[in-house]
Amino acid sequence: MQGGKAHRLGRRTALLAAMLVTSSLAQGQQSAPHPSIVSANLCADQLVLALADRQQIVSLSPFARDANISFLAHEAAGVPRNTGAAEELIRLSADLIVLGRYDNRLTRDFLTTKERPFAMVDSWVSLDETRQEIAGLAARFGHAERGAALIATIDASTGALEALASKVPQRSFLILHRRGYVLHAGLAGDLAVKAGLRNAAGDVGLRANGFVDLERVAAARPDYLMVAESADRPEDQGEALLEHPALRRLYPPARRLVVPDLLTICPGPAIPALAARLAQEITAKVR
Repeated sequence: MQGGKAHRLGRRTALLAAMLVTSSLAQGQQSAPHPSIVSANLCADQLVLALADRQQIVSLSPFARDANISFLAHEAAGVPRNTGAAEELIRLSADLIVLGRYDNRLTRDFLTTKERPFAMVDSWVSLDETRQEIAGLAARFGHAERGAALIATIDASTGALEALASKVPQRSFLILHRRGYVLHAGLAGDLAVKAGLRNAAGDVGLRANGFVDLERVAAARPDYLMVAESADRPEDQGEALLEHPALRRLYPPARRLVVPDLLTICPGPAIPALAARLAQEITAKVR
């Protein structure tokens, strides 16, 4: 009897020890200093690549390696990609999933139901919001110092851009994209305003982003157009308005500030390169 009791007591002790180890491991995963990460959003990709260790990254969005829109496409080489489907994100079993604020809400609801930790990145709101987002994510990834370093680099680059405001004449610009789509506000526009230029979106009758026709642009006559490309020939109908002879006559290359989409889509690591490009274009062309 005593031997059987001792045996049962030993088994209970072993079971309790195993439970304690399991609990400890679970707590360690929940508060891991360097959590494993899945990104399901293009802008989240940029921040994950810039702020996390490569070994922390389980998977990136399907757009991570697209050099036309992903600023850190080269750094994403070799990292697995996901489709963004909620079920797949769950199967990847990362400690943290990073989404875009305007991604599929059903995905967020599904992750909440499954009690899976996730973070959200926002589209451009302001420089202050971007600083807060970088600092928050860097801390959550376990690399607060990288967030502070990136913020310092961004501040230095935007500070240099602001210094142009006293050196260039006050001119207006209109951000004009394919099919006549105008950005009323956004990352590139806000930085150009810091450099002393005026956004002419209101001059063409817009209070938000929207489409305008050639006549409205010609009537408003902003001093410069901000465009994503400098090609002389349109590749498709979407680019046709930008290359219309009348627009070409009013806005030759010297009156077009060329800023690639690659630099303007996501706030974050691309901002210093965007600020440098804007400074270069403004210094060379604004008279």
